[in-house]
Amino acid sequence: MNIDLLKRLCETPGVPGNEERVRALIEAEVKDLFDEVSTDPMGSLHCVRKGRDGAPRVMLLCHMDEIGFFVSHITDKGFLYLQPAGGFDPRNLFSRRVLVCTDEGDLKAVMNPGGKPIHISSPEDRKKVPEVAEFFVDTGLGEAAKDKIRVGDYVVMDEPFLELGDKVVSKALDNRIACWLGIEAVRALKDDARGAEVHVVFTTQEEVGLRGARTAAYKVRPDIGIGIDVTLSCDTPGVPEQDRTTVQGEGFGLHLRDGSFIADKALVAAFEAVAKEKNIPYQRTMLRSGGQDGAAAQQAAAGARAIGITVGTRYIHTVTEMAHKSDLAAARDVLAAYLESL
Repeated sequence: MNIDLLKRLCETPGVPGNEERVRALIEAEVKDLFDEVSTDPMGSLHCVRKGRDGAPRVMLLCHMDEIGFFVSHITDKGFLYLQPAGGFDPRNLFSRRVLVCTDEGDLKAVMNPGGKPIHISSPEDRKKVPEVAEFFVDTGLGEAAKDKIRVGDYVVMDEPFLELGDKVVSKALDNRIACWLGIEAVRALKDDARGAEVHVVFTTQEEVGLRGARTAAYKVRPDIGIGIDVTLSCDTPGVPEQDRTTVQGEGFGLHLRDGSFIADKALVAAFEAVAKEKNIPYQRTMLRSGGQDGAAAQQAAAGARAIGITVGTRYIHTVTEMAHKSDLAAARDVLAAYLESL
């Protein structure tokens, strides 16, 4: 399993609208895998593997962006205030090391909320959970920060990729897992598997509303859209069984619905048939809310049949996102087997 690629993807910063470094990494990685590679005006990377004449056009949507922040204000003393790009729980933001990404290079820094530290705070002070807007970044540069950082520069968490037994842990598994799957599933295809016309599109700005996927899907106009993403794996203490969504180690997620789409029933049956034939473990998944890029493919132009293929991930939208290697392998294998079946 190509864990080094996943590590490089996760550790490369790229928030919505600033995915160019991730795109460059992917473009270098796929240069021998596809017949055509291009970038659209929204910054999404379109990779095409040609098929036989009249074959269905299948689109795999894999978003490149991670949640992060934009610098919105720099005080005279050099503290940075931020606007979020994506959804954060403030309880996960305390005392974090971050990376401030500028056109001139990256700066290491720390993030904390405003207010009193524990030694001088009251019990009532310590009960309060700050809002995201109350957090600031300290680069240690003081007044010189204004010479190096501008409004509009972006901030990501700065944590290393880890392997813990059969698990991987990192920030940005959401959704560099999908980028990994888009590459590795095609790499796993047999050379003579030239049935469907396969469009693997590494999309932009998913975390702020499926934006890159919408425009990309209008360009591709797929017959079949496959949204590739992480999903919740709440198989951890304190979560009721009915809310677990997936259990790690029990296979890829066959994603049936969420707040953005309902999967095509015939596609669900087709993926289940392939998984059973190849002995690939899977679990049916649904979310009450949220969305993923498959919805954009489903709704573009005259519409497409769509489904989601997901990997259950613990602690989503934190620096401790965790996935099981066997679930990654299952998602890769079912995508390759499905494409070869067309």
